Amino acid sequence: MSVAAVNPEAENPEEAPMPSRQGNDGRTGWVRWSMTALVLLLAALAASLVVVSPGTGVVVTRLGRPVRVLLTPGGALKWPAPVENTVDVDLRLRTTSSGLQDVGTKDGLRVLVQAFVVWRVPADPEGVQLYLRAVQNQPDVAAAQLRSLMASSLEITASSFDLANLVNTDPKKVRLDEFEALLRDRIDAQARRVYGVEIQQAGIERLTLSSEALQATIERMKAERDTAAAQRSAEGQREAAQITSEAERDARIQLAQAKAEAAGIEAEAQVKSAAIYQQAYNTDPALYTTLRSFDTLDAVVNPNTRLVLRTDAAPFRILVDGPGNEGAAKKGKP
Repeated sequence: MSVAAVNPEAENPEEAPMPSRQGNDGRTGWVRWSMTALVLLLAALAASLVVVSPGTGVVVTRLGRPVRVLLTPGGALKWPAPVENTVDVDLRLRTTSSGLQDVGTKDGLRVLVQAFVVWRVPADPEGVQLYLRAVQNQPDVAAAQLRSLMASSLEITASSFDLANLVNTDPKKVRLDEFEALLRDRIDAQARRVYGVEIQQAGIERLTLSSEALQATIERMKAERDTAAAQRSAEGQREAAQITSEAERDARIQLAQAKAEAAGIEAEAQVKSAAIYQQAYNTDPALYTTLRSFDTLDAVVNPNTRLVLRTDAAPFRILVDGPGNEGAAKKGKP
């Protein structure tokens, strides 16, 4: 039989020794303070970290005053709030339309034009700060201001172009590219200076005419066609008159040449005729005289001719004396 030794002090559980609570409380407090410090450190680090996303600019303000502009995507550090705060600025492209604007062209006609602009806040610290001050980082306010600029710029730009330069059936006369480039430059210069935004593109969405301008355009086109028709008619009449004048001149020249040739031929014929008459007379003067008398009678006398002449005068003496007695009568013979 074995006998175990019993500690008389351990027989009463309530009187048994307990672990030290002071050591446990110390270790637990240290862990809690460490966790609290780590959380505070992480919170301070998170409050000091700035993340710049692509297409976004971050303006760091110190007590409300801009001190830095972060444009490169990535991370950066700043003082925790409320010492320094950040303002995100959208740098992506935006579009704004002007709506239909009634503008006047160089030739005095009214036209309805609707334009658009593609704009953005430039990746430039000065431009970003100017945009932030001008419109308080509100794109809708910037778009409203741009619409006002577009209205005035459209009026000024349109006054430098005729309507035929904007609307024409001949593509070579259309200058819309020049119109859009001039409009973009004009809006961009004012938008950069006043609002800190840049205009990437400007274009014409719609171009139409009011009823009054349409009627005036039709009347003007009709007048232009009438003027062109009158001009062509005048040119045709001038050419016809020139052709007629040249034809009459050529006719006169040819007629004069023909008359000269006829006169030459007639003169030559008369010379030849005179030579023939002379030869005939030299051959037989009596016969020549008789035949010439008959020719004269044939030319003078017709069925309605009545002549009262002496019968002893030429050429009728031949009717009394006969052909053989004319030469003797001239010589005084019976």
